Amino acid sequence: MSDLYGVTIDRIVKEDEECNISLCRNADRDIHQIVEFLLTAKKNTYASSDNKTVSCRSNSHDFCYHDNTGYQYYDTYLGGECFSGEEAVWLHDIPIWSMNYAGRVVGENFSGDFLKEALKKVPADLPFRGPKIYTKGDYHYHCKVDGEFVWFQGYEEIFYMDEKIYECYFHGGIIR
Repeated sequence: MSDLYGVTIDRIVKEDEECNISLCRNADRDIHQIVEFLLTAKKNTYASSDNKTVSCRSNSHDFCYHDNTGYQYYDTYLGGECFSGEEAVWLHDIPIWSMNYAGRVVGENFSGDFLKEALKKVPADLPFRGPKIYTKGDYHYHCKVDGEFVWFQGYEEIFYMDEKIYECYFHGGIIR
């Protein structure tokens, strides 16, 4: 039932009627197929520095990935230590999913390589940024998400030892 109606099991079994309302009433897309494509696209663009494409705007950083099933993914962002961007998925030239993000470096010892390592570990149950927790040496990545694939918001942060050095907010969902 969870897959059929596009809601979590919690939404089905909780007694709170408002909690049981589907976030995406017309879930006419196979969410699992979109997620599978999205995971592959994310691991093959910014996180791996692959599939960089011509910038669509002045001074933007753009990545594009597509496969033979008709899916296409774009990630475009502006800035550097302070940044803002969008990831989006199209199916046969129709936009179907999008996520906006904005973040910044807030401390010393930030490592872009560590962030990319964490983003390569994006899990299927949280296909937005990186895993809930990832640690390597003195670097610690945390990601928290509220909502579901069809409608969500989240926050990620990186600590070096005990000092927060990076943060990023993101939100999005199914758009068609």
